[in-house]
Amino acid sequence: MKKKKLKLADIAELAGVSKSTVSFVLNGHAKKHRINEETVKRVQAVVDEHNYAPSLYARALKANRTYTLGLVIPDLANMGFATTAKFLEKLARSHGYQLLIASSEDNPKQEKAAVKSLLERQVDLLMVATAMTEDTFYRKVTEQTPVLVFDRIFDATPLTTIKTDAYNATKQLVEKQCQQAEECAYLGGQLELSPSKDRFSGYQAALLAAGVKLDTELVKHKDYQPDSGYAMIEEIHQNIGRLPTRIFVASYSILEGVLRYMSEHQLLNANVKIATFDNSPILDCLPINIDSIEQDCELIAKTLFEQATASIGSPDRKAEHLILPAKLHYR
Repeated sequence: MKKKKLKLADIAELAGVSKSTVSFVLNGHAKKHRINEETVKRVQAVVDEHNYAPSLYARALKANRTYTLGLVIPDLANMGFATTAKFLEKLARSHGYQLLIASSEDNPKQEKAAVKSLLERQVDLLMVATAMTEDTFYRKVTEQTPVLVFDRIFDATPLTTIKTDAYNATKQLVEKQCQQAEECAYLGGQLELSPSKDRFSGYQAALLAAGVKLDTELVKHKDYQPDSGYAMIEEIHQNIGRLPTRIFVASYSILEGVLRYMSEHQLLNANVKIATFDNSPILDCLPINIDSIEQDCELIAKTLFEQATASIGSPDRKAEHLILPAKLHYR
């Protein structure tokens, strides 16, 4: 026979204390209310013995919040977003929040559906790396739930935004890469997205500073998938009959496709210098040296969580637009 589910009053009776004492212990406020250690242990022993789990619904009703955060990212397999989500989940869990994660698959329609689903679950706040190019939808969402936009942001938006300084990092890396070079190819994602704009602008500025002419035949924009990287480098290779001597790749996922093409066509030993946005430890183990830009995913997660808790506590607080530094790796 299924055991009767214990209530707060049952725990109090079994522990020989009041309901309020049990509540203070379970919510981590024992010290604040001067409840001695022996009483805390007695309550915890009863809780452990009966596998008691307090009702989240009751807690949410009392606090007027659900202690859940929604995260929408374009691709669950993307290394940068996955790493950020990992750090963010750990932070949320350590502070009593549950992180709910959804993927938009880089599709605005699916993104709206994911957001709607999270809102139906009454999340306290949304964090989004958007596939959209305008903030109209999220302005409406903020009427009921705070929204933080990160990585991919909107221009002139009243929403709080957090991004990596892709422009300056790209400019610095490409400018060094172009020393004693006469050309540099660019393989990027959707140009309408803000990270793509920042990375391409940094690339253009670097070429100008290095005195290297921008060759439109060596510039390709597609999306941030490995197959696109393969297709873009294949097109350049076929068009000019060789690989460019310098190549900047706007993401690690695009780089995967580029390296696959080079491997399949025995080009890994070609006289080419590659640099990429995003970093991975595997780059230290490859037979070719690839310089890279590392986003600080732990700092991104920490900043997101700090902004999230501040926004939940003060929904009408003024929006902030934060730009975080990146780290360069020269190999």
